[in-house]
Amino acid sequence: MMKRKKISVIFGTRPEAIKLAPVILALKKDRRFICKVCVTAQHREMLDQVLEVFGIKPDVDLNLMRRNQTLSDFAARALVAIDKYLTNEKPDFVLVQGDTTTVFCAALASFYHHIPLGHVEAGLRTWNFNAPWPEEANRVLTSRIGTLHFAPTMGNRRNLLKERIATDRVFVTGNTVIDALFLALAKVKKCPPDIDGLPDFLQPGKCNTAGKKPRIVLITGHRRENFGKGFENICRAIAVLAKRFPDVHFVYPVHLNPNVREPVYRILGQHSDKSSFCIHHSELENVHLIAPQSYLSFVALMNRSSLILTDSGGVQEEAPSLGKPVLVMRDVTERPEAVDSGAVKLVGTSRKSIVRTVGNLLTDSKLYKRMRHTRNPYGDGKAAERIIKVLVRFIRSQTH
Repeated sequence: MMKRKKISVIFGTRPEAIKLAPVILALKKDRRFICKVCVTAQHREMLDQVLEVFGIKPDVDLNLMRRNQTLSDFAARALVAIDKYLTNEKPDFVLVQGDTTTVFCAALASFYHHIPLGHVEAGLRTWNFNAPWPEEANRVLTSRIGTLHFAPTMGNRRNLLKERIATDRVFVTGNTVIDALFLALAKVKKCPPDIDGLPDFLQPGKCNTAGKKPRIVLITGHRRENFGKGFENICRAIAVLAKRFPDVHFVYPVHLNPNVREPVYRILGQHSDKSSFCIHHSELENVHLIAPQSYLSFVALMNRSSLILTDSGGVQEEAPSLGKPVLVMRDVTERPEAVDSGAVKLVGTSRKSIVRTVGNLLTDSKLYKRMRHTRNPYGDGKAAERIIKVLVRFIRSQTH
C-alpha cells in the first residue's frame, strides 16, 4: 500500500480557489494523501468568499495582500513567505493552478526546494507576453519549472509539446472549473441567492409582473491591459446599448480595482448612489451597477443571463456549459477552443465592435441559438478525478 504523501496546494486569488476547490476536496477524501492548503491571499475578500462556499479552511494563511501593492512588491514578499512555508511544511508535492503571480512564486520556491510541482490548467498560450499581462509570462515560466502538467484540452497539450515539455509529463484532464461549476450550480438551484442591488423581477428564479424573465446582459471586466481607454470604450458601449435596447437589462458587478471603478462610475454612474451600486438616472434605468458577487451569486447570475460580455478567462470556460453566448472584450485569448466551437466570440474593446456584436445577438435569434447550443470544449466535470489518478501513478513511480 502506498505510504501517505503530503500534497501542498498553494494559491492566492478567487479564480485559483474556484478551480482548485474540486481537487482539494478530492484529495481530502483520498486516504492516500495528506492535503495541506496554503493561501497567499493575493485577493483577500474575493478569496475568502470562495473558500467559504466550498468549506475549505487554509492550514496556512500568509495574508500577503497590501493596499496598492505593485507586482514586484507582492512577488518579492510571496517568494520569501512561500520559501519559509515549504521549509517548515516539507511537502512531497506542490500543486498550483493557472497564471497568477502566486503561481509563479510558488513554482520558483518549489524548484529551489527540489519539490515536484503539478500545474493545473497548464498549456494556455497567446504567444504574446503583453496580452494578457503579466499572466502569459507567469504560465510560460511555470511550465518550464513544473513537473506534471495538467492540460485542459488537446490544444493546450500541443502548446506544451511545442515548448519541448516531455510527453509523459503532460496529461489532458479537462478544466477543473467545470467540476466547480457543477458543484456550485447544484447549490444555486437548491437555494437561489438574492442579489443586492437588483430589482426583484431580475433576481434568479424570479419573473416580472407579466410572468416573463427580461433579458439580462451580464458584464464583467478586470484586465490590466484594458485599464484606461479600453474601459472607457467598454462603458460607452454599454451606455449606447442600454439606450438602444430599453427592454434589456445590463447587470455589471463592478470590480474593486480603482482603475475599473473610476471609468465605470464616471461614464455609467454619474447619477448613481455608490453606496448601493444602483443607478437611478432614468435614461440608464436598465443598467445596474452592483457590488462584486460571491461565487455562488455569480454562478446564479450567469445562469439567469441571456448573454455575457466579459474579459475574464474563467467565464469563457464556464458559460458554454450553461448555454450562454460569451463576447470577450480582448483582442486575443489563450482559450481558442471556445472561439473555434462558436460559443465565444472576440470583440476587443472597440465601442463600435461591442455595440454591433451585442446588438446582433439581441436581434438575431438564429445567431443567438447557434452560439448557445454549442458543446463546451473544456470538460465534463471529472477533471479533478483524472488529476488524482495521475498523482497516484507519479508518486508510485517515484517510490519504486
